[in-house]
Amino acid sequence: MKFKQINKSPCHCITLRRAANAITEYYDRVFQELALTTSQYSLLKNLGRLETASTSELAEKVNLDRSTLVRNLKPLQERGLIMDQAKKNTRNHKFVLTDEGYALLEKAVPLWEQAQKEIRAYLGEENVEQFMKTLYKLQELSLE
Repeated sequence: MKFKQINKSPCHCITLRRAANAITEYYDRVFQELALTTSQYSLLKNLGRLETASTSELAEKVNLDRSTLVRNLKPLQERGLIMDQAKKNTRNHKFVLTDEGYALLEKAVPLWEQAQKEIRAYLGEENVEQFMKTLYKLQELSLE
């Protein structure tokens, strides 16, 4: 793991955003050999779990607005990793993973698992549990 000097801020929001950017960059490096981003991995993984999903269903599952989701799905469609099973010229999309999508996901999962282990080792087991509880609690802020 590579370390860099950080600029500390008293602002919870800025500090959390910086941490989120750092961990996203870390996972993006992990997936780099597959030409995949962390966001794309998440979409593939969630779509694989759902098997088939409309834009709304997938947006709800991954907690993205529909327009952001559509922008993120486009490169996956262009790479042939997902396809829309809806009839032509309809607005009701039904996305599924293609065989290529499942194959890439199969390669990506062990990389994700290794990254998870490394983060756990870096933070320490006890810290990870508390950290996750804190992150889940912070996510509740958006529900109020």
